[in-house]
Amino acid sequence: MTPADQAQQQPQRNLQAPAAQASLGAGVIVTDAEGRVLLGLHPTSVWELPGGKVDPGESIETAAARELAEETTLVADPADVEVVAILLDTPPGASLTRLTAVAVVHAHHGTPAVAEPDKMERWEWYSPAALPAPLFVPSAQALKSWRPELPLEHGPFLRYPVRRDA
Repeated sequence: MTPADQAQQQPQRNLQAPAAQASLGAGVIVTDAEGRVLLGLHPTSVWELPGGKVDPGESIETAAARELAEETTLVADPADVEVVAILLDTPPGASLTRLTAVAVVHAHHGTPAVAEPDKMERWEWYSPAALPAPLFVPSAQALKSWRPELPLEHGPFLRYPVRRDA
């Protein structure tokens, strides 16, 4: 048997993804010139940050900019998105671990508008010192990770800070 035949008979590693154990999303923290944070009111009366899942092959920065545009019509360049932490939690009764990348947008343009009316009623800017309640738990976790002094109900989570190479 030739080496090529042997190579064809051996199982290939990493060609198929393992069964999902986690879900990766981006929580997008975007502020205006006054330092206020953009939050949306979900139809369930819960406030949340823009954000959503990271698609296969997509960077977190690209996903954050895409989700921001899809949900709010605000436009940001992925180069202006900084991932500051990865949060790990498991909601009660969940079968998957939730990973949330906290993505801070440093520059954007446009005016927030509801782009997905079935998912969001309105977008509003809030001072970090006067955030509305209730907050979606991953949004509260992301905000607490960004500004640890904020008095937020956030449930248990683990925070892994992201360091940038110089």
